[in-house]
Amino acid sequence: MQNKNASTRTGNRLELLLFLLGSKQQFGINVLKMQEVIPCPALTQIPKSHPTVKGMAHLRGLTLPIIDLSQAIGNRQLPQHANNLVIITEFNRKIMGFLVSSVDRIEISNWSDVLPPPTGTTTESYLSGVIQKDDGLVQILDVERVLEEVLGIEQRLGTVENIDTSKLIKKGQQVLVVDDSSVAIKQISRTLNEINVPHITARDGKEALDILNNMAAQSSAKITDTIPMVISDIEMPEMDGYTLIKHIRNTPSLSELYLLMHTSLNGSLNIDMARKCGANDILEKFIPEELASAIAQGLKNLNNP
Repeated sequence: MQNKNASTRTGNRLELLLFLLGSKQQFGINVLKMQEVIPCPALTQIPKSHPTVKGMAHLRGLTLPIIDLSQAIGNRQLPQHANNLVIITEFNRKIMGFLVSSVDRIEISNWSDVLPPPTGTTTESYLSGVIQKDDGLVQILDVERVLEEVLGIEQRLGTVENIDTSKLIKKGQQVLVVDDSSVAIKQISRTLNEINVPHITARDGKEALDILNNMAAQSSAKITDTIPMVISDIEMPEMDGYTLIKHIRNTPSLSELYLLMHTSLNGSLNIDMARKCGANDILEKFIPEELASAIAQGLKNLNNP
């Protein structure tokens, strides 16, 4: 199974690859993060690797880690089985494989159908959302968190130097960061702190839009005097990033905001879609120096045209 139809996906549409991890519970991953599904290849063991890394695979000139996704989210490791499959993914500038017991189908939904994870579930902290279907609850995995925990991305992120925002942001301004991933919020917040940019956060597009509309309604000043910039993810429950920026651009009191899309998805399709919806800039996660530079440039464009 290969991801051949990315060019057909636009707007609020969401396509999930559904798979199993040794039980009847269905899990999902955005098809835009998937390259293909293959039988589990021969693996080369790596000494002292993370326990969930079952080995390295060699695929068409690439060497990539194969992660037991069940074990990575706190469940039992998958038993070695000839029918196990590997989902080859690409996001956050990384290519890797996730070991699963089986793949079901591609489910077409809308981002508005995605609800926040229910509290109290054993995998709650590894979920970015859930969708209720006739045959049960589909749990959408926060694979960014899995990546950070298994490969230690957070520990290897560099610090930001030589970027001074003191003359770019005005007194009383703060940036709004919108992302449903706790890992992404932590990474972005750290970068903003390093370049001395005050900020607030929202966990999805709906919450962000409520914050912006309330601020606009409570003040006679321009929204940009308080919130000059919105840094938003694309994949979010209840309201995705594309829909958020459409609402912002179509709301007169909010339309002047500088909109920076910050996404784990790669590809020209996402750039084109973000531009069509009204984004000023789009950046792939996560290089602190690139994010800091994009923030500085956006503030300069808005506050010092």
